Amino acid sequence: MKARTIEIMDTTLRDGEQTSGVSFPASEKLTLAKQLLEELEVDRIEIASARVSDGEFQAVKNITEWAASHNRLHQIEILTFLDQGVSLKWMQAAGAKVQNLLTKGSLNHLKYQLKQSPKEHFEAIAKNLEDADKLGITSNIYLEDWSNGMRKDPDYVFSFLDFLSTQKVKRILLPDTLGILFPSEAKRYLTQIVERYPNQHFDFHGHNDYDLSVANAMAAVESGVHGLHLTVNGMGERAGNTPLASVVAAINDFMPDIKTRVNESALYKVSRLVATFTGFRIPANKPIVGANVFTQTAGIHADGDSKKNLYYNDLLPERFGRKRKYALGKTSGKSNIQKNLEELGISLSKEEIQKVTQRIIELGDKKERVTIEDLPYIISDVLNTGLNTQKVVVESYVLTHAKGLQPTTTLSLRIDNASYEAHASGDGQFDAFLNALHQVYTQKKIVLPKLVDYAVHIPPGSSSDALCETTITWLHKDKEFTTRGLDSDQTVSAIKATEKMLNIL
Repeated sequence: MKARTIEIMDTTLRDGEQTSGVSFPASEKLTLAKQLLEELEVDRIEIASARVSDGEFQAVKNITEWAASHNRLHQIEILTFLDQGVSLKWMQAAGAKVQNLLTKGSLNHLKYQLKQSPKEHFEAIAKNLEDADKLGITSNIYLEDWSNGMRKDPDYVFSFLDFLSTQKVKRILLPDTLGILFPSEAKRYLTQIVERYPNQHFDFHGHNDYDLSVANAMAAVESGVHGLHLTVNGMGERAGNTPLASVVAAINDFMPDIKTRVNESALYKVSRLVATFTGFRIPANKPIVGANVFTQTAGIHADGDSKKNLYYNDLLPERFGRKRKYALGKTSGKSNIQKNLEELGISLSKEEIQKVTQRIIELGDKKERVTIEDLPYIISDVLNTGLNTQKVVVESYVLTHAKGLQPTTTLSLRIDNASYEAHASGDGQFDAFLNALHQVYTQKKIVLPKLVDYAVHIPPGSSSDALCETTITWLHKDKEFTTRGLDSDQTVSAIKATEKMLNIL
């Protein structure tokens, strides 16, 4: 039997932007629109609400101009309103061609928000659809609060759908606006609708208030819906929307008769881009895209991975452009250590591995975090091997920061017993320090790693604000690694983390 394809509409740029504190400038919206359509290969993207602001108008204009030149204008959608055609004129001026018209899917919303009868509401919708058609705009329709409508006023919902069956509508969008549905309930409601209107295209739009959005999306697919609305990292109002990565992976692994066009291998890349633009970090345990989801911590799991992959499931990290990692901490066994040593190309005897394991367990008991980059230092310390003697030392530095003047750094660096000095300015003290470093390493014809993430926090287990820990993630020759520094001064802790990076390099 031929697999059925589910359309994926990503609404990160519209509904995802309703995450408290999130706003995408025009340049970021265009970048993400390109990534979503060209890298992830989703079917459609909802990018904005009409009439919001001048900045939103320019963002939409930028995207529609790009989309028109790449034959993708039909994939760009705008949320519109019943406002006597104002939204349609806004869309026309912005160059958009597909509206997602917001209407009322529950009698409760219709009565108390619009204070209209169903007849009045349907007449306004018919007028909008007629006007849109004259302007060459394709219409999809949201039935806002549809899930509550099915619970409390199903007759109203069905009369609404009967009316829409007579109108020029391409897709009917059914949102669980308040995230209230249980999966069996979602499946029952959607099955009723799909069976009753076999010639209509239905999308399901979920929210995650009870952490059931992925389960509800799976139930929706089982019921026969034709499309799903998802967001990168589950961005969205309150508890967020249905997360794209989880749904795509679940469909691919559990529904052999269903497929999407989404490119799995780009999920992690786009997820990190959204996290960078929004400032909302991806939870470490978030399925598919979280930092820890392909990390084995317990030694018994690492041992099982070496024996016919006993602890693997179908979510292999390579599917998503990632690698399996083996954590180092108090639950680490010799197998975890061995896996990390293999990656570093270091060979130790059983007795030496035992000593190193014991030291890592001791550090874990103190809540100290250990990474593969720390391992050579631990080996050198425990075994006195001189394996990782410090070849690069930041001997001295002067940091200046004065109001009205650009921050500067003067530093003295020792590399293999040779001394170097440099002076540079920057956007901040640490940026000036990095610029001075680049001067030194340019002389040596060495390209420094790119800084890709920078985080400052109080060390785990500490209630003191006297110390801060700076964690920096670097990218070098397509490989990421992390270093940390600890000091009472934030910039100094960043410099210490950078000194570790220089020695690793």
